[in-house]
Order: sequence, then C-alpha cells, then structure tokens
Amino acid sequence: MELWFVLTLAALLVIAALYSSVGHGGASGYLAILSLTAFATRDVAWLKQQAWCLNLLVAALAFYHYRRGGHHVPRLTIPFIVASIPLAVVGGYMNVGGEIYDILLSLTLVWAAWRLFSISSSDDARLEITVPKMKVAAPVGGVIGFLSGIIGVGGGIFLSPIILLKRWATPKSAAATAALFIWVNSAAGLAGSALSGQLSLEFDILIWFLAAVLIGGLIGSRFGAYFASQTMVRKILVMVLVIAALKRLLEMTSIL
Repeated sequence: MELWFVLTLAALLVIAALYSSVGHGGASGYLAILSLTAFATRDVAWLKQQAWCLNLLVAALAFYHYRRGGHHVPRLTIPFIVASIPLAVVGGYMNVGGEIYDILLSLTLVWAAWRLFSISSSDDARLEITVPKMKVAAPVGGVIGFLSGIIGVGGGIFLSPIILLKRWATPKSAAATAALFIWVNSAAGLAGSALSGQLSLEFDILIWFLAAVLIGGLIGSRFGAYFASQTMVRKILVMVLVIAALKRLLEMTSIL
C-alpha cells in the first residue's frame, strides 16, 4: 500500500470524526480530501458516489448516537426529508460537466465555511426555538436535496446553518436532523446515479475508505452527541472547507 493512499485514509478518518461530531456525514470534506490526491482525476460521478457511500455509514452512526442521546425531534426532521428525497434523486440523475461541477463544489465549500463560522459561537447559545411549519420547511428541504444530488453531498452543510440561524432547533437537535437528512439524501443521490446509468463503485477501494470513516465516525459521533461543545469543531471545519475551496479555485484559474 503506497504512502499517499495511507495518508488519504488517515485524512478521511479525521474528516469523519470532525464532521460526525456535529451530525454531518462528511461528504464535502471527503471530496476536498480526494481532490488533493490522485483520485482528483477520476470522473465526477465516481467522486460523488464514493462520498455518498461514506456519508451513508457516517451519518448513520451520527444519527444513532444523537438519537440515543435524546436530541432527535421527528417533527423537525420529517418535513425537510419528505421534500428532499425526490429532488435529490433528480439531482443525482443529472450529469453535470467537470467545470460546472468544480465551480459548484467550490462555491458550496466557501458558503458552508462562511455559514459555519457565522454560527460558531454566539448562535450556539440561542436556545429559544420554534419548529417550522411544513409549508416553510418543505421548500427548504427540497432545494437542499436538489443541490445535494447535483454536487454530491448529503446537504448537512446547508441544512444545519439554516436551522440554527432560524432558531428552529438547538445545536444538537439540528445535528440529529442533519444526520438523518444526509443519510436519505445520500441514498437518493445514489439511486439517481443508478437510474441514469452512472453508478460506478470500485469496492476494492471503497472498502478501505469505509473502514477509515467507520473508525472516525464512531469516535466523532460519540464525542459530539455525549460530550462536546461544537464551537471548536466548527472552527476546524471552516479551515478545512476554505483550504479545499481555495485549492480548487486556484486550479481552475490556472487552467483558464
């Protein structure tokens, strides 16, 4: 096993631990890591599908621990999920070109970093919450689901900041909702890829990725659900997302 591949696995483990500690599957982080390795030359559909598969495992672990910790609020989660599933399938079905994909992913990473930074401290303490009505939550879930299907993420990086900034939930309830939202959107994205004939999984590589994120997800989800404050984790995520976004933008600039 080559050194660069071992380092990739170690990075995926760390990303899984960080993201799962706030209820995220980690797809945006996995895509960022893979974009820094030899896997960056792989087809867009391949990258998205690996990220979704890793999301399924890590988001499941995160949801299990946050739900077990008593943080899941079903009436908050359901409206987002119901609207997101069909549109995530549509987004996953679409075949987005490489340059468009790079732009969308870079903008996603920058947007996520900005939003996570904006809620990293004072907003965590805002505990007066109002669960949104279906007519408000459903459109939000639908739009995020569609974007998730196109870009190859689970949507947690969009949903969590919105929930917290709107004061629809406490940070840990938002994490529980995001974890389940990410799981169903990742599954829907894979379904869309399969329906469009784009499904391309290499299990001899994927099994190593899954092993790495399993360890990271177990550590991070337990830590976040039962012990951690989330402010420091969000600040670390901001750095990861900004670095990855800048790298991709610089690469596109050099090509142009």
